[in-house]
Amino acid sequence: MAGERAIRNVLVVGGGIAGLGAATALAQAGYPVEVLERRPYVGGRASSYEHPALGEVVDCQHVLLGCCTNLIHLYTQAGVADKIRWYDELTFLEPNGRASKIRPSGLPAPMHSTLSFLRAPMLGPWDKLAIARGLLGFFTGIPADSSESVAGWLRRTGQTDRAIRHFWEPVLVGALNDSFENCSVRYAGQVFRESFLKSAQGGRLGIPAVPLSELYAGAARLVEQHGGVVHLRESVEAFAQEPDGSWCVRTQNGSYGADAIVLALPFEQVQRLLPTLPQVAGVDALQRQMAQFVPSPITTLQLWFDREITDLDHAVLLDTTIQWLFHKSRIRGFAPDEFAPARGSYLELTISASKAQLKMERGEILQNALQELALFFPKVKDAKLLKSGILKEARATFSVLPGLDAARPGNVSPWPGIFLAGDWTATDWPSTMEGAVRSGYLAAEAVVRANGSPRKFLQPDLPAQGLMRLFG
Repeated sequence: MAGERAIRNVLVVGGGIAGLGAATALAQAGYPVEVLERRPYVGGRASSYEHPALGEVVDCQHVLLGCCTNLIHLYTQAGVADKIRWYDELTFLEPNGRASKIRPSGLPAPMHSTLSFLRAPMLGPWDKLAIARGLLGFFTGIPADSSESVAGWLRRTGQTDRAIRHFWEPVLVGALNDSFENCSVRYAGQVFRESFLKSAQGGRLGIPAVPLSELYAGAARLVEQHGGVVHLRESVEAFAQEPDGSWCVRTQNGSYGADAIVLALPFEQVQRLLPTLPQVAGVDALQRQMAQFVPSPITTLQLWFDREITDLDHAVLLDTTIQWLFHKSRIRGFAPDEFAPARGSYLELTISASKAQLKMERGEILQNALQELALFFPKVKDAKLLKSGILKEARATFSVLPGLDAARPGNVSPWPGIFLAGDWTATDWPSTMEGAVRSGYLAAEAVVRANGSPRKFLQPDLPAQGLMRLFG
């Protein structure tokens, strides 16, 4: 057992958010840490890179909410919290251009957004009544049983078609990245309880104002400031356990040794590495657990126009294939001479759960997106598209399938001295940046616990505010 051998140093395999979370926690706790990342930059699926054809640094837009306490803690520790732009207002746009703005008022939670919700023209009185009835079920908590689908819950609570299309769908498909049939209502309840009900702070929208790899480079620097080392372009090929119980990891460039390993990779990469690990008791069970995970895609379009087509920084687009618009030249604070005409006004469109787009040609995706965008912003018709890019991420997240909680493993693996991290482990969160950081912190806790320390790294959730304190 790992507890029978003192852990003096740790190797973190994977420089994504989960790996960086584990590495920063352990490095600050005094452990010598080395991180192995196969890419030339950190961040994993939440990373950015220079597009060779566009000459631009691009990424798939990731956002956070005020309730993401562990992610915000990581940003604060890494000194990059000021790189997040926070918004208290969310704009829902209909194809006719009509806007519904949801924002907090001075009322106590859970009524802090009630006034703007009641005025929202995107919903009728019966739609709002149905939504209120659905949200009421999450006041006291979220379902302990994860087996019911969101689709079944919507039917059971009598949600109207318009309430589904204009409220539940844009929020939940964006947050959970799959269809209602493939999502557990337990996580839908968590999304709405933490971000809509408990407090106004929990629902604040945070958007990185810098490319994602630049953001997470701060976490890599934090590791190095505490004596750790981050190795890039190191792809792990195999594992071997030494006679003394320590581990050796072989990469394409050499080998690394450590008393403990945090395996912080997506579930499909862990599956590929399983044959290189010793076949011990519990491996078959872990393989069966991972076989139940299903990836879900996100498609992102990057567009550069010769002029601004909207003065909005971001918006939820209703009744279209595109779900979100991010006006990145505004979010990142480009000066006017930086984006027109030489650089262009930079927008990013996201399509969650984009299974259909995986099979489509890029030209078709772009044409459809421009046609839809013009329904909301007529200026598109007069603007010149300077350049465009399309990023298809086939394995952007995993689907929080009904009943999947039973298959999400903890942080202690079947192998003594190897610990698991990744948003797919048992974090109590869906596949998000917050879930990834939580997994890294939990894995770090498992490491120090194996060394006899009760130290905690996981940050508490935001406390309930206002009247929600009555519901726990």
